[in-house]
Amino acid sequence: MTDNSVRRIIQETIVASLAGQRVDRVISLVADIPRSMASQIIDVGAVLLDDVVVKAGKIKVSEGQRIVIDLSMLPEKQLPAAEPNIKVDVVYVDDDVIVINKQAGIVVHPGAGNPTGTLVNAVLAIYPEIASVGDAFRPGVVHRLDAGTTGLMVMARTARAYDSLVDALSRRVVVRRYLTLVWGEMGAPSGVIDAPLGRDQRDPTKVAVVAGGKTARTNYEVRQVFSIPVSCSLLECGLETGRTHQIRVHLAALGHSVVGDVVYGGARSVLSSPRPMLHAMTLKFEHPVTGAQMQFDAQTPDDFKEILGKCS
Repeated sequence: MTDNSVRRIIQETIVASLAGQRVDRVISLVADIPRSMASQIIDVGAVLLDDVVVKAGKIKVSEGQRIVIDLSMLPEKQLPAAEPNIKVDVVYVDDDVIVINKQAGIVVHPGAGNPTGTLVNAVLAIYPEIASVGDAFRPGVVHRLDAGTTGLMVMARTARAYDSLVDALSRRVVVRRYLTLVWGEMGAPSGVIDAPLGRDQRDPTKVAVVAGGKTARTNYEVRQVFSIPVSCSLLECGLETGRTHQIRVHLAALGHSVVGDVVYGGARSVLSSPRPMLHAMTLKFEHPVTGAQMQFDAQTPDDFKEILGKCS
């Protein structure tokens, strides 16, 4: 019997959203590796499509086909290295946890297209012991923020902290509150968006509300409504689950995209922003070792304040 966890084999059925795509792009998306690595793994004969070895990356896939990717045949991926030249704002640290106020534009951990220059690389330079905590390719990471999102996130400094924080997140007892500016005026002063999320059937690089997707719940409260230069609302949102792009997709699904969000329809010249106006403002959790109640609040960043200053 094959031990997939050791051989690192990925087996997927091609869904409608991927039909017609080049197989090297599909491999890149499914395995979360750069296209160059997808080409390498094809060259060594490590990809099967309906039990036939794939010999060229330009082959187009069809819905319902079965793809098998043996990642163990790739050259060993390099573990993230310490990069002391990257700025990181550590707001709290003890023997077990690190709380960071993330700046805009930095990716949390290495991945496809971002092998270096990430928050993990920066933290490794300050706290090298995290290298042995959790996933070796994303050490210390228990939850993430999108590259364009600013604000608070916690990393684990020890294995016991990692296990405890991952468990707390799965039990949904970690409180994460966000500040965001969206287009238009909400239909109610507060509410809960309960809509399952999954891969967008039209664009597999995006997330969408889809039937049969993973459970996702976002609550919101309207903090302020503006009419100038255009109708928009300042919201405080809370995550009851933690899916990729959850707040951005949920609000876009209601017709209230996050200002500056080029991916989900929030970019408009009338109030131009270089990034989505989304900020992780509050983080609460039980300390994984001492049991103490921890709460952190991050001030609204200057670029967010600048955008708000144009509204009235």
